[in-house]
Amino acid sequence: MDLREDIKSVTYMKTKPAELLKSVSRNRRAIVITQNGEARAVLQDVATYEANRKALLFLKLMTQSEKDIQRKRVIKHSEFMLKMGRRFDA
Repeated sequence: MDLREDIKSVTYMKTKPAELLKSVSRNRRAIVITQNGEARAVLQDVATYEANRKALLFLKLMTQSEKDIQRKRVIKHSEFMLKMGRRFDA
């Protein structure tokens, strides 16, 4: 993060919104928006936001899977395929 470029005040956001959007799209770096000197929001391009969201969802699934493995709530792949086949055949 480059503090000179990546942190802007809410006043700056109000006066130069197009410039902020152009910067976020071009650099693909998030910009922290401050109000009264405190960080209040983050402005981020859509592609990066979506990629981050997908990554977080994937990590959540991995965490759930790890817990299932620790609790021994697992079945063999062949059993799973048989169960799914029966469900979809019915």
